Amino acid sequence: MRLWRSAALALPSLALLQSGLAQANFQNPGLLAPESQLPVFHQQLRDRLDFSLGWTKEHHAKPQAWTQAGLRKARELMLLPGQDLTPFSAHVIEEQDRGSYVARKLEFNVSADSRVAALLLLPKGKGPFPAVLALHDHGARFDIGKEKLIQPWGDEARERAAAAWAGRYFSGRYPGDELAKRGYVVLAVDALGWSDRSGAGFERDSQQALAANLFNLGSSWAALIATEDIRAAKFLAEMPEVDARHIAALGFSMGAQRAWQVAALSDAVTASIAVNWMAGLQGLMVPGNNQLKGQSSFAMLHPYLARYLDYPDVAALAAPKPMLLYAGAQDALFPLASVSQAFAKMAQVWSAYGAVEQLQTCVWPGGHEFTAPQQQAAFDWLDGQFRRLEQAPQQACGASTFTPLKND
Repeated sequence: MRLWRSAALALPSLALLQSGLAQANFQNPGLLAPESQLPVFHQQLRDRLDFSLGWTKEHHAKPQAWTQAGLRKARELMLLPGQDLTPFSAHVIEEQDRGSYVARKLEFNVSADSRVAALLLLPKGKGPFPAVLALHDHGARFDIGKEKLIQPWGDEARERAAAAWAGRYFSGRYPGDELAKRGYVVLAVDALGWSDRSGAGFERDSQQALAANLFNLGSSWAALIATEDIRAAKFLAEMPEVDARHIAALGFSMGAQRAWQVAALSDAVTASIAVNWMAGLQGLMVPGNNQLKGQSSFAMLHPYLARYLDYPDVAALAAPKPMLLYAGAQDALFPLASVSQAFAKMAQVWSAYGAVEQLQTCVWPGGHEFTAPQQQAAFDWLDGQFRRLEQAPQQACGASTFTPLKND
């Protein structure tokens, strides 16, 4: 009897729907425009993002406690589980004399699973020397990776591709080689998917499948990259030619994201230079931004991290280590308002540590690039941090070609 009554009660409502007298109230469509592929309820999801472990002014009195809690969660979510103690077992493949320094092709075990090729620059003379872990960008170009930052040799196709890349983004220079001329050991390694670690036919559309398969294997592309960057920094720190007290991470674009990420997560990295990758997550979720397109974003997206920490929060876990961040005033990938908010938030953390001078945040005229004047100012800044200049520059943003953001 109860079942019959329930069915009978439901019939009038059904009749109303069939006659068109009731108003439809379901989501149609469920997704927004194809260029964003956001669900129509994305604003509700965004409003619930509170970054529960993120920096607030209430943490100012005890920044160390905030850092410790943030690092525990960041390492849990951003790195592969377990501690990899695999011997690096490096082997030099080839060497080229470049005047004041030597370039080497070598291989080493970046993990228990991967033995990789790398480029290494070694200054001549008596060490140990300060060092830089040079982290390549994404760029939607996979035939070169480490070669974007260190000039390759012995492969004409890669030489041409690297020269074109340097001309487009770095004023025709190779940042790694410029640092080696200054007396830095420089190491560059391919992330999975680039150069020697790319596969036949790997291209922009291949990234989605790679990311999905790593999810299926209980991992993520972003976690793999972050974990390997930490191992590369440790490898650099253990080299007898390197002064382990002075190791910087440097990168442009995705390489910048990798630079502040490894500076936060690795004890081996003692300073960082991040060029053109910093903003708040909310500020990047705007139509047309790469963060909304899948593919390349998976190399930088850590599952569930947004529940706890925003991008500037993660970078600020490196405090009070010296950090230099550049942005381009006309960089369409990183809206300047969000960049400014991120820089200001980070400055609060360094200020709480009493080390506000250790953070430099600069906006340069121009777009998504790391030009010769920017390189000169950044490398002078790094020399100053590592006490290789009698007096560090007051600003790492050049003379009259910058707009610094206040660290407050």
